[in-house]
Amino acid sequence: MAMALATLFLVFLAFTTAVNSCPPSDRAALLTFRASLTEPYLGILNTWTGSECCQNWYGISCDPTNGRVADITLRGESEDPIFQKAGRSGFMTGSISPSLCNLDRLHTLVVADWKGISGEIPACLTSLPHLRILDLIGNKLTGPIPAGIGQLSRLTVLNLADNQLSGSIPPSIVNLGSLMHLDLSNNQLSGEIPTDIGKLSMMSRALLSRNQLTGSIPSSFTRINRLADLDLSMNRISGSIPPQLGSMPVLSTLNLDSNQISGEMPAGLLGNGGLNIVNLSRNSIEGRMPDVFCSKSYFSVLDLSYNNLNGWIPKTMSNARYVGHLDLSHNHLCGSVPLGVPFDHLEGSSFAANDCKP
Repeated sequence: MAMALATLFLVFLAFTTAVNSCPPSDRAALLTFRASLTEPYLGILNTWTGSECCQNWYGISCDPTNGRVADITLRGESEDPIFQKAGRSGFMTGSISPSLCNLDRLHTLVVADWKGISGEIPACLTSLPHLRILDLIGNKLTGPIPAGIGQLSRLTVLNLADNQLSGSIPPSIVNLGSLMHLDLSNNQLSGEIPTDIGKLSMMSRALLSRNQLTGSIPSSFTRINRLADLDLSMNRISGSIPPQLGSMPVLSTLNLDSNQISGEMPAGLLGNGGLNIVNLSRNSIEGRMPDVFCSKSYFSVLDLSYNNLNGWIPKTMSNARYVGHLDLSHNHLCGSVPLGVPFDHLEGSSFAANDCKP
């Protein structure tokens, strides 16, 4: 009986070891990926030695049920002791090898904040069926966003910010039905935002600032009931503000500054008690400020400067519960500055350069 139990244990141990071992194909893909990179300061890729890529390879973790590589997490800005000991953030050059596309059980791909990684995003990454997080922020990647990005049906995070990507936002992006976080900011993207971007019903953050995007703000944004943060600032967006933005249930931050937006400000926008940060500055918005402030109005930031607003400063502004930073300068507004809380801490510059055109 004891011998049978011992044999059974050895069989189980052999099975467990086999499951947790690194498949040669995964190891080969990682080594090819490593060969395309140069990391001269921290030596983190020097840990990628031996046959067991699931054990003690920096930034690599595997699925314990099948031994396949599941996560690659390489961040150039990290609290890891390696970075703290070196007293510096990471720097890496090279490119992202298409060999990663052979890791067909990959859930997470983070190669972020290395500053010097260049080249294009391999198009074949869009064929990874289990990918949930794609984070390549803070490099020097060029070329387009892969046209087939919409094939990643399980993707929840797409972060390609702070690179040099060009071309348009692929129409297929609206097929990412599980996407929660989208950050394409600080690139060189052009063209219009897909009109049916509202199909991304799970999205809570859409950050598209500091690009060269044109066209109008798609009204379909207003169908994303989970959207809390919308940043389209510093583009070339024109047209008017969709009125329905003011009725979005959880929208907290709205940055549309430094565009070519025109038309009047929707009344419901400043009447939305959930909006906390609103920056519409440096556009061509005209007409009167809506007189809709109330005890639920709580603005950490309300910046309407450098527009064509006219008429009187709304009397209801004095009803606002809190206004942290207010800038109404460089418009055509009339009237006196509201007195008392929450405006007693504001400086005169908040209302400067208004020439009163009732």
